[in-house]
Amino acid sequence: MSKENISVIGSGTMGNGIAHVFAQHGHKVSLIDISVEALEKAQATISKNLDRQVTKGLISEEVKSSTVNNIKTYTSISGGVKSADLVVEAATENVDLKLKIFKELDTECETSTILATNTSSISITKIAAVTGRPDKVIGMHFMNPVPVMKLVEVIRGYNTSDEVTKTVMDLSEGLGKVPVEVNDYPGFVANRILMPMINEAIYSLYEGVAGVSEIDTVMKLGMAHPMGPLQLADFIGLDVCLSIMNVLHDGFGNPKYAPCPLLVNMVTAGHKGVKSGSGFYSWGHGAKELIVANQFN
Repeated sequence: MSKENISVIGSGTMGNGIAHVFAQHGHKVSLIDISVEALEKAQATISKNLDRQVTKGLISEEVKSSTVNNIKTYTSISGGVKSADLVVEAATENVDLKLKIFKELDTECETSTILATNTSSISITKIAAVTGRPDKVIGMHFMNPVPVMKLVEVIRGYNTSDEVTKTVMDLSEGLGKVPVEVNDYPGFVANRILMPMINEAIYSLYEGVAGVSEIDTVMKLGMAHPMGPLQLADFIGLDVCLSIMNVLHDGFGNPKYAPCPLLVNMVTAGHKGVKSGSGFYSWGHGAKELIVANQFN
Protein backbone atom coordinates (compact mmCIF):
# COMPACT_ATOMS: atom_id res chain seq x y z
CA MET A 1 0.00 0.00 0.00
CA SER A 2 1.46 3.34 -1.11
CA LYS A 3 2.18 5.96 1.52
CA GLU A 4 3.01 8.75 -0.89
CA ASN A 5 0.19 11.13 0.08
CA ILE A 6 0.46 12.71 3.50
CA SER A 7 -1.96 15.14 5.13
CA VAL A 8 -0.84 17.26 8.07
CA ILE A 9 -3.44 18.97 10.23
CA GLY A 10 -2.24 22.15 11.92
CA SER A 11 0.33 24.53 10.44
CA GLY A 12 1.98 25.73 13.63
CA THR A 13 5.55 25.02 14.71
CA MET A 14 5.18 21.25 14.72
CA GLY A 15 2.80 21.00 11.77
CA ASN A 16 4.90 23.02 9.36
CA GLY A 17 8.01 21.13 10.46
CA ILE A 18 6.33 17.76 9.83
CA ALA A 19 5.07 18.95 6.43
CA HIS A 20 8.56 20.20 5.57
CA VAL A 21 10.23 16.87 6.35
CA PHE A 22 7.71 14.71 4.49
CA ALA A 23 7.79 17.01 1.44
CA GLN A 24 11.59 17.11 1.44
CA HIS A 25 11.62 13.32 1.22
CA GLY A 26 9.38 13.18 -1.84
CA HIS A 27 5.91 12.83 -0.32
CA LYS A 28 2.96 14.85 -1.59
CA VAL A 29 1.77 16.86 1.42
CA SER A 30 -1.58 18.51 2.09
CA LEU A 31 -1.11 21.05 4.89
CA ILE A 32 -4.45 21.85 6.54
CA ASP A 33 -5.40 24.74 8.82
CA ILE A 34 -8.59 26.72 9.30
CA SER A 35 -6.59 29.97 9.06
CA VAL A 36 -5.31 31.21 5.69
CA GLU A 37 -2.96 33.55 7.55
CA ALA A 38 -1.52 30.64 9.53
CA LEU A 39 -0.95 28.67 6.32
CA GLU A 40 0.82 31.60 4.68
CA LYS A 41 3.01 32.00 7.75
CA ALA A 42 3.79 28.27 7.68
CA GLN A 43 4.81 28.41 4.02
CA ALA A 44 7.11 31.36 4.77
CA THR A 45 8.65 29.46 7.69
CA ILE A 46 9.23 26.34 5.59
CA SER A 47 10.86 28.41 2.84
CA LYS A 48 13.12 30.17 5.37
CA ASN A 49 14.16 26.86 6.94
CA LEU A 50 14.88 25.38 3.50
CA ASP A 51 17.04 28.41 2.69
CA ARG A 52 18.98 27.75 5.88
CA GLN A 53 19.54 24.13 4.78
CA VAL A 54 20.75 25.31 1.36
CA THR A 55 23.13 27.82 2.94
CA LYS A 56 24.60 25.09 5.14
CA GLY A 57 25.04 22.80 2.13
CA LEU A 58 22.60 20.23 3.49
CA ILE A 59 20.32 20.33 0.44
CA SER A 60 20.44 21.73 -3.09
CA GLU A 61 18.30 24.47 -4.61
CA GLU A 62 16.57 21.72 -6.62
CA VAL A 63 15.57 19.90 -3.43
CA LYS A 64 14.29 23.15 -1.96
CA SER A 65 12.19 23.79 -5.06
CA SER A 66 10.74 20.28 -5.14
CA THR A 67 9.97 20.44 -1.41
CA VAL A 68 7.99 23.65 -1.82
CA ASN A 69 6.16 22.22 -4.84
CA ASN A 70 5.24 19.08 -2.89
CA ILE A 71 3.13 21.07 -0.41
CA LYS A 72 -0.43 22.21 -1.07
CA THR A 73 -2.55 24.03 1.49
CA TYR A 74 -6.20 23.54 2.46
CA THR A 75 -8.55 25.25 4.90
CA SER A 76 -10.83 22.25 5.45
CA ILE A 77 -10.20 18.69 6.55
CA SER A 78 -12.62 17.30 3.96
CA GLY A 79 -10.72 18.94 1.12
CA GLY A 80 -7.28 17.98 2.34
CA VAL A 81 -7.54 14.31 3.31
CA LYS A 82 -9.46 12.68 0.45
CA SER A 83 -6.38 11.03 -1.09
CA ALA A 84 -4.32 10.69 2.10
CA ASP A 85 -2.52 7.44 2.85
CA LEU A 86 -1.45 8.85 6.22
CA VAL A 87 -2.81 11.79 8.22
CA VAL A 88 -0.63 13.35 10.93
CA GLU A 89 -2.63 15.54 13.31
CA ALA A 90 -0.52 18.32 14.85
CA ALA A 91 -3.20 20.61 16.27
CA THR A 92 -3.17 22.25 19.69
CA GLU A 93 -2.55 19.90 22.62
CA ASN A 94 -6.20 19.86 23.66
CA VAL A 95 -7.95 16.53 24.13
CA ASP A 96 -11.45 17.71 23.15
CA LEU A 97 -10.12 19.28 19.94
CA LYS A 98 -8.18 16.15 19.02
CA LEU A 99 -11.18 13.89 19.62
CA LYS A 100 -13.32 16.16 17.41
CA ILE A 101 -10.68 16.08 14.64
CA PHE A 102 -10.34 12.30 14.74
CA LYS A 103 -14.10 11.78 14.57
CA GLU A 104 -14.12 13.91 11.42
CA LEU A 105 -11.07 12.16 9.98
CA ASP A 106 -12.70 8.78 10.47
CA THR A 107 -15.63 9.97 8.40
CA GLU A 108 -13.70 11.81 5.69
CA CYS A 109 -10.73 9.47 5.09
CA GLU A 110 -10.60 6.22 3.15
CA THR A 111 -10.93 3.14 5.35
CA SER A 112 -7.30 2.23 4.59
CA THR A 113 -5.91 5.58 5.78
CA ILE A 114 -3.65 5.51 8.84
CA LEU A 115 -4.46 8.21 11.38
CA ALA A 116 -1.52 9.48 13.44
CA THR A 117 -1.32 12.12 16.13
CA ASN A 118 1.70 14.18 17.13
CA THR A 119 0.41 14.48 20.69
CA SER A 120 3.11 14.69 23.33
CA SER A 121 1.02 13.21 26.14
CA ILE A 122 -2.65 12.48 25.32
CA SER A 123 -3.67 8.80 25.26
CA ILE A 124 -3.55 7.22 21.79
CA THR A 125 -6.07 4.64 22.97
CA LYS A 126 -8.52 7.38 24.00
CA ILE A 127 -8.15 9.11 20.63
CA ALA A 128 -8.52 5.82 18.74
CA ALA A 129 -11.71 4.96 20.64
CA VAL A 130 -13.70 7.72 18.90
CA THR A 131 -12.93 6.18 15.49
CA GLY A 132 -14.07 3.03 13.75
CA ARG A 133 -10.47 2.07 13.00
CA PRO A 134 -8.58 1.86 16.33
CA ASP A 135 -6.13 -0.59 14.74
CA LYS A 136 -5.05 2.19 12.35
CA VAL A 137 -4.54 4.95 14.95
CA ILE A 138 -1.01 5.57 16.23
CA GLY A 139 1.18 8.25 17.79
CA MET A 140 3.99 9.94 15.84
CA HIS A 141 5.61 12.26 18.38
CA PHE A 142 8.14 14.36 16.48
CA MET A 143 10.61 16.56 18.33
CA ASN A 144 11.05 20.31 17.83
CA PRO A 145 12.58 21.55 15.53
CA VAL A 146 11.31 18.73 13.32
CA PRO A 147 13.75 19.18 10.39
CA VAL A 148 16.70 18.90 12.80
CA MET A 149 15.74 16.47 15.56
CA LYS A 150 16.18 12.78 14.74
CA LEU A 151 13.79 11.15 17.21
CA VAL A 152 10.23 10.08 16.43
CA GLU A 153 8.45 8.49 19.38
CA VAL A 154 6.06 5.97 17.80
CA ILE A 155 3.30 5.20 20.28
CA ARG A 156 1.10 2.13 19.98
CA GLY A 157 -2.44 2.43 21.28
CA TYR A 158 -4.06 -0.58 22.91
CA ASN A 159 -5.48 -1.72 19.55
CA THR A 160 -2.83 -0.45 17.12
CA SER A 161 -1.92 -3.26 14.73
CA ASP A 162 1.56 -4.65 14.13
CA GLU A 163 1.22 -3.81 10.43
CA VAL A 164 0.43 -0.15 11.07
CA THR A 165 3.25 0.11 13.60
CA LYS A 166 5.75 -1.33 11.13
CA THR A 167 4.50 0.97 8.37
CA VAL A 168 4.95 4.06 10.54
CA MET A 169 8.37 2.89 11.78
CA ASP A 170 9.50 2.35 8.18
CA LEU A 171 8.07 5.70 7.06
CA SER A 172 9.92 7.46 9.88
CA GLU A 173 13.19 5.82 8.89
CA GLY A 174 12.55 6.95 5.31
CA LEU A 175 12.50 10.54 6.61
CA GLY A 176 16.00 10.08 8.02
CA LYS A 177 14.59 9.83 11.54
CA VAL A 178 15.21 7.31 14.32
CA PRO A 179 11.85 5.89 15.38
CA VAL A 180 11.48 4.38 18.85
CA GLU A 181 8.45 2.21 19.59
CA VAL A 182 6.77 2.78 22.96
CA ASN A 183 3.46 1.84 24.55
CA ASP A 184 0.56 4.09 25.42
CA TYR A 185 0.89 5.25 29.02
CA PRO A 186 0.71 8.85 30.30
CA GLY A 187 3.61 10.93 28.97
CA PHE A 188 4.91 7.96 26.94
CA VAL A 189 8.71 7.93 27.52
CA ALA A 190 9.95 11.37 26.48
CA ASN A 191 7.65 13.49 28.61
CA ARG A 192 7.27 11.00 31.46
CA ILE A 193 10.98 11.56 32.12
CA LEU A 194 11.48 15.12 30.87
CA MET A 195 8.52 16.92 32.44
CA PRO A 196 9.07 15.77 36.04
CA MET A 197 12.69 16.95 35.67
CA ILE A 198 11.51 20.37 34.48
CA ASN A 199 8.90 20.45 37.25
CA GLU A 200 11.58 19.61 39.83
CA ALA A 201 13.77 22.42 38.48
CA ILE A 202 10.81 24.80 38.93
CA TYR A 203 10.34 23.51 42.48
CA SER A 204 14.05 24.20 43.15
CA LEU A 205 13.48 27.81 42.07
CA TYR A 206 10.17 28.04 43.96
CA GLU A 207 11.78 26.79 47.19
CA GLY A 208 14.74 29.15 46.88
CA VAL A 209 17.39 26.47 46.36
CA ALA A 210 18.98 28.51 43.56
CA GLY A 211 18.20 31.08 40.86
CA VAL A 212 17.21 30.53 37.24
CA SER A 213 20.66 30.81 35.68
CA GLU A 214 22.25 28.80 38.48
CA ILE A 215 19.83 25.89 38.05
CA ASP A 216 20.32 25.86 34.30
CA THR A 217 24.10 26.14 34.59
CA VAL A 218 24.27 23.13 36.91
CA MET A 219 22.35 20.99 34.43
CA LYS A 220 24.27 22.24 31.39
CA LEU A 221 27.77 21.95 32.79
CA GLY A 222 27.20 19.14 35.28
CA MET A 223 24.93 16.88 33.24
CA ALA A 224 26.01 17.87 29.69
CA HIS A 225 22.50 19.01 28.76
CA PRO A 226 22.55 21.34 25.73
CA MET A 227 20.26 23.76 27.57
CA GLY A 228 19.01 23.98 31.12
CA PRO A 229 15.54 22.74 32.11
CA LEU A 230 14.12 26.22 32.73
CA GLN A 231 15.33 27.52 29.38
CA LEU A 232 13.93 24.39 27.72
CA ALA A 233 10.59 24.93 29.47
CA ASP A 234 10.44 28.42 27.97
CA PHE A 235 11.07 26.97 24.51
CA ILE A 236 8.43 24.25 24.93
CA GLY A 237 5.90 26.68 26.39
CA LEU A 238 5.06 26.78 30.07
CA ASP A 239 1.39 26.22 29.26
CA VAL A 240 2.34 23.03 27.41
CA CYS A 241 4.50 21.90 30.34
CA LEU A 242 1.60 22.50 32.71
CA SER A 243 -0.80 20.60 30.46
CA ILE A 244 1.51 17.59 30.29
CA MET A 245 2.09 17.60 34.06
CA ASN A 246 -1.69 17.59 34.54
CA VAL A 247 -1.99 14.60 32.16
CA LEU A 248 0.67 12.74 34.18
CA HIS A 249 -0.95 13.68 37.49
CA ASP A 250 -4.43 12.66 36.33
CA GLY A 251 -3.21 9.51 34.56
CA PHE A 252 -1.16 8.08 37.42
CA GLY A 253 -2.91 9.66 40.42
CA ASN A 254 0.50 10.08 42.01
CA PRO A 255 1.29 13.34 43.89
CA LYS A 256 4.88 13.29 42.58
CA TYR A 257 3.47 14.50 39.25
CA ALA A 258 1.63 17.51 40.74
CA PRO A 259 2.67 20.67 38.87
CA CYS A 260 4.64 23.20 40.91
CA PRO A 261 2.47 26.11 42.14
CA LEU A 262 4.96 28.56 40.57
CA LEU A 263 4.38 26.96 37.15
CA VAL A 264 0.61 27.25 37.63
CA ASN A 265 0.86 30.92 38.66
CA MET A 266 3.17 31.85 35.78
CA VAL A 267 0.86 30.32 33.18
CA THR A 268 -2.18 31.95 34.81
CA ALA A 269 -0.37 35.30 34.69
CA GLY A 270 0.40 34.87 30.99
CA HIS A 271 4.13 34.11 31.32
CA LYS A 272 4.31 31.20 28.88
CA GLY A 273 7.93 31.41 27.75
CA VAL A 274 9.21 32.35 24.30
CA LYS A 275 5.71 32.50 22.78
CA SER A 276 4.61 35.24 25.19
CA GLY A 277 7.97 37.04 25.43
CA SER A 278 8.54 36.14 29.07
CA GLY A 279 8.85 33.07 31.23
CA PHE A 280 11.83 32.13 33.34
CA TYR A 281 13.73 34.39 30.96
CA SER A 282 12.80 37.60 29.15
CA TRP A 283 12.80 37.19 25.39
CA GLY A 284 13.45 40.44 23.55
CA HIS A 285 12.30 40.76 19.95
CA GLY A 286 15.21 39.67 17.76
CA ALA A 287 17.53 39.34 20.76
CA LYS A 288 20.12 36.61 20.43
CA GLU A 289 20.95 36.48 24.11
CA LEU A 290 18.75 35.55 27.05
CA ILE A 291 18.06 38.10 29.77
CA VAL A 292 17.02 36.51 33.04
CA ALA A 293 13.78 38.03 34.25
CA ASN A 294 14.42 39.73 37.58
CA GLN A 295 11.13 38.69 39.15
CA PHE A 296 12.11 35.02 38.98
CA ASN A 297 15.56 35.37 40.56
